[in-house]
Amino acid sequence: MITIKNLTKKYHPGVFALQKVSMKIEAGEFVSLVGVSGAGKTTLIKILIAAERADEGRIVLGGWDITTIRKSEIPYLRRQIGVVFQDFKLLEKKTVFENIAFAMQVCGASPNRIKKLVPEIIEIVNLKDRMKSYPSQLSGGEKQRVAIARALVHGPKILVADEPTGNLDVNNSKEILDLFLNINKIGITVLLVTHNKDLVDSVKKRVVVLENGRVIFDKDKAKYVL
Repeated sequence: MITIKNLTKKYHPGVFALQKVSMKIEAGEFVSLVGVSGAGKTTLIKILIAAERADEGRIVLGGWDITTIRKSEIPYLRRQIGVVFQDFKLLEKKTVFENIAFAMQVCGASPNRIKKLVPEIIEIVNLKDRMKSYPSQLSGGEKQRVAIARALVHGPKILVADEPTGNLDVNNSKEILDLFLNINKIGITVLLVTHNKDLVDSVKKRVVVLENGRVIFDKDKAKYVL
């Protein structure tokens, strides 16, 4: 599914964000990418979604080499990779339904498809009773569920969650993690980016640890070793 080979990124001479990072993530895997702040996690994700370009190395996604992706191809790439951030990024003047529908509207989805698909996605994230609510009326966990629903509307093959529980309490964090695990069970590859040790340890899936831009640990059914 994702093959990363010798990926290198530097922001200043001699200052590397990533140094020859290599890994392979199979279709349907659940991988926790962990490390302290500044380890290179966010840079890796930015390159994966073509928000930045690597200085060296390659990323191949399902047979598609996206290392030198053209600008016109980026929207298509981002429909293959759903991304969930820590800060939700919801539109405050739109309801739950409208926030999710908007992600489809900007990509040219028909009103009939939106009307059919959005309720199905809302059902997956268990927000059926909040469909007409605005973000100001939602808890932090509910807001993150809306963000996850929005990331799912294009039927991505991969879901990247970048510190998705950073603004949530323990109970909401556990619920969001369970949702990611359920999403993974239906065949979507999940890449969980976090520094939350307890979260990673509870998953009992593959763990990849970055330190100073290098992979220092990569093991299945592992715990956070730092």
